[in-house]
Amino acid sequence: MQNRLPSPPDLVARCQAGDVEAFETLYRRHASRIYTLACRMAGSPEDGEDLLQEIFLQAYRKLDSFKGDAAIGTWLYRLALNHCLDYVRGRQAKMKKQTETLDADRSFEPAARRDTPIARLDLERAIARLPEGCREAFVLHDVEGFDHKEVGNLLGIAEGTSKSQVFKARLKLRTLPRGDM
Repeated sequence: MQNRLPSPPDLVARCQAGDVEAFETLYRRHASRIYTLACRMAGSPEDGEDLLQEIFLQAYRKLDSFKGDAAIGTWLYRLALNHCLDYVRGRQAKMKKQTETLDADRSFEPAARRDTPIARLDLERAIARLPEGCREAFVLHDVEGFDHKEVGNLLGIAEGTSKSQVFKARLKLRTLPRGDM
């Protein structure tokens, strides 16, 4: 007997029937991409971990509503994106605080080569330091690949505002000293 991975439709059917092992498989297949999105949108790994748990809890609860019109990965990603956007909007409404400038809290770590894991971590750290509006638009556009109209719709802002926020984010990232990125 050959040990093969279940196909996505089989996996979804098993999850919908309450198969915990199938849901664990679904989690293992998609958690990394969703965690990355959550960290980038939230601005920290800690908040990303919390969001990841909340997203998969929500997915477990809503799995019966999955109709198969899209791939399960697409459905999970959209669910995750919506949850992250709700989180960001809720945080903005609660805090209403001014965003920190990129000039505050400079660290003096040596610059890493661009092709190393440390360079990727430095870039993630730099993205996390962007003001919220810039970070959200930048992540959705430059990292996740949404066009400006889609970013505007997702964030509830004008397309031009999306373009402006992404431009500002790129400019701030370019002006960071090498030790900060």
